[in-house]
Amino acid sequence: MGEIGVGTSGRVHPLWRGTFCPAGLARRRESEHLSRRPDSAEVSGSCHSSQRPSSFRTWVEQTPDDFVFAVEGGGFTTRVKRLRDVRTPLADFFASGVLAPGGKLGPLPWQIPPTPTFDRELLTAFSDLLPRTALAAALAERLRDG
Repeated sequence: MGEIGVGTSGRVHPLWRGTFCPAGLARRRESEHLSRRPDSAEVSGSCHSSQRPSSFRTWVEQTPDDFVFAVEGGGFTTRVKRLRDVRTPLADFFASGVLAPGGKLGPLPWQIPPTPTFDRELLTAFSDLLPRTALAAALAERLRDG
């Protein structure tokens, strides 16, 4: 049976200052503070722009060994390219440092845009370009089997 984690839909949020995070806590320490509560957090900024490898390394150093990061897939791939002709954008996304969390890297959620109809071929082609993980392999198999 798989594990279930509890996390947040972001590493930091301005509304958390003075409520979830203590008033006066330095912004650079917010990820560290967050990691002592739930056991995972989504890096949603990766959807909007490339994150620095040094940022990933810092977040990894600031969090407990069992903390997991869900790094959201690039919006250029899903919203602009709409999963078509995405070999280069995917390569750029994965080369940006997204794999830096190593053992702390959890799921890679992708916000797939709504479409008028389900396009099995498009999703299969997209999943074939993703790094092979157990989950990606299961998704690809499910898409093929219908």
